[in-house]
Amino acid sequence: MRRQNLWIAIFAATATLGTAASHADFIDDSQVQLKFKNFYLDRQIQENSAANWGSWSQGVTLDAKSGYADIGGGIQVGADLLVQHAFKLNGRDKNPDWVLPHDGKESKDNFGKVGATLKAKVSQTELKVGELLPVSPVLVFDPSRQLLTTYSGAWLESKDIKDTKLTLAYIDGINNRYDNQFRDLTKFAPPAYDNGAKADGMYIAGVDHQFTPEIGGSYWYADVKDIYQQHYAGASYKTKLGEKVKLDSHIRYFDNSESGDKLYGDIDNQALSVGAKVNYGAHTVGLGYQQMFGDSAFPTLGGWVPQPYLVNWGVATFTNPDEKSWGFTYGYDFSELGAKGLNATAVYFTGSDAKVAGKTDQKSDELNLIVNYSVPEGKLKGLGFQAMYIDANYDWKSDLKEYRVATTYTYKF
Repeated sequence: MRRQNLWIAIFAATATLGTAASHADFIDDSQVQLKFKNFYLDRQIQENSAANWGSWSQGVTLDAKSGYADIGGGIQVGADLLVQHAFKLNGRDKNPDWVLPHDGKESKDNFGKVGATLKAKVSQTELKVGELLPVSPVLVFDPSRQLLTTYSGAWLESKDIKDTKLTLAYIDGINNRYDNQFRDLTKFAPPAYDNGAKADGMYIAGVDHQFTPEIGGSYWYADVKDIYQQHYAGASYKTKLGEKVKLDSHIRYFDNSESGDKLYGDIDNQALSVGAKVNYGAHTVGLGYQQMFGDSAFPTLGGWVPQPYLVNWGVATFTNPDEKSWGFTYGYDFSELGAKGLNATAVYFTGSDAKVAGKTDQKSDELNLIVNYSVPEGKLKGLGFQAMYIDANYDWKSDLKEYRVATTYTYKF
């Protein structure tokens, strides 16, 4: 009953969907979740403790996704709502932690954001307008801190062609993980992080095709107007090597250059990323190689937007000019030992030959240790824990250690 009342309120607020529509599927197919996240982060700068930062916060998110109402002519419509809020429990006020908003003097005690999305579907083609949470080679939302990094714009996706997905999108704003409003797009440009120049939107086009059950390919293009443009080509190969062994591999290539008026100057970067993971029962072993070409670092949007389609991406991004890096992964699922829902992962990255901070042949390395547990059944199902330890070392700047602990709980209406 509570879920029905909630969707009646949302539906009333989107009366443009048409009063003659059949509303049963809009409500009955809806998914409404209330999510809680307690998040602790502590980053310790080894050579300068005054630069340490971190916080402990509590987040609450209402994530409501409607079903679809048929308004005739084969057109179905719906609406999504995402309400996020976070409260600071403790933290270092002086230094910004990129988790909570900071006014230059201290971090805020709480902040929130609200986003809504209208969606329309014809057959297997869907258009979303409003707040977007994309997962693509050229743009991804960020769930790695307390509140999500999201975007505003329009996203059109079609699966009407067999084994093919076509995407067209326009992005006009970003709501960063430490912010409470949509802002114009900029480029991440340390140490200033951006120079104030703003893009007049971002245009995206992509095609993904599954050639066989094992082999897939993708091509994507993005243009952050007057800042940078990006071409992406990727191929994946997945197969079984016997009854218990699975192989998941990929090769990805990015070609990045300046766009239009070059608001952030010349950009010349090409990135090659190759990775493979082998799963055998409870064990997963991974290997990745990554290399940067060109005179520039890999470009990303301002606001600490990640690029997980690069195989070696961590706190140390391994994306400096000429940088070469290797990544090694080992994961274990403790279900075979009777601890269902418990798994652990160790990742080690090592980079070399980087041009950074006016120096050449610079090296870096990073170790990630991650433990996850989710309650698999019973009254506490939906409760999860994650602990993460990060140790990053650099030739050209201070080393750091970071500790993250997250407790999450999802209640489904």
